Amino acid sequence: MATSISIGIAGGTGSGKTTIAEKIIEQIGTDNVVVIPLDAYYQDRNNLPLEEREKINYDHPSSFDISLLVKHLRKLKAGKDVPMLSYDYVTHTRRMLPGKVPSKPVTILEGIMVLEDEGLRDMLDVKLYVDTDPDVRLIRRLRRDILDRGRTFESVIEQYLGSVRPMHLEFVEPSKRYADVIIPEGGWNKVAIDMVVAKIRTLLADMR
Repeated sequence: MATSISIGIAGGTGSGKTTIAEKIIEQIGTDNVVVIPLDAYYQDRNNLPLEEREKINYDHPSSFDISLLVKHLRKLKAGKDVPMLSYDYVTHTRRMLPGKVPSKPVTILEGIMVLEDEGLRDMLDVKLYVDTDPDVRLIRRLRRDILDRGRTFESVIEQYLGSVRPMHLEFVEPSKRYADVIIPEGGWNKVAIDMVVAKIRTLLADMR
């Protein structure tokens, strides 16, 4: 029997997925929720030279280690802790951090491709898609990549036009048809969030 429920939050880059996760945590409580970023599950390319790692299309579904993620979600649902992974955006390498990701009543998985893979979708009890205007998402990505990840304006725009936007149109945007709830307005729709929280509380009550 599952001891936790899994919530998937998908949407384009800069759509407000993290904001949604934070608002859920505010109401459900930090003791009851653990958040896993899909980005932590990029394929392990440590065996490749940096020059080759930099050429990989990280906005394509194949760049993620979905099989490992599904394995870890199964363990969390069964009440078992899993390794804590992280991704270095400068060196393009996946790392295992000290400590474990603890199993809690609610596991939130957030990332652009969360709803793209059928096997991963089947692991999710609630599937959300954050729908935000492209211009807003681009501005947020520019700010994040330049300030937080040390990128240049030119490199962010080049990547956006070369892979981010095409992959969004091909894989991310179509995946919203699998969502149970589509949250508009960049994650600031209080009614939608309250509905999601109410559903989570119902699922938690059913597990007791």
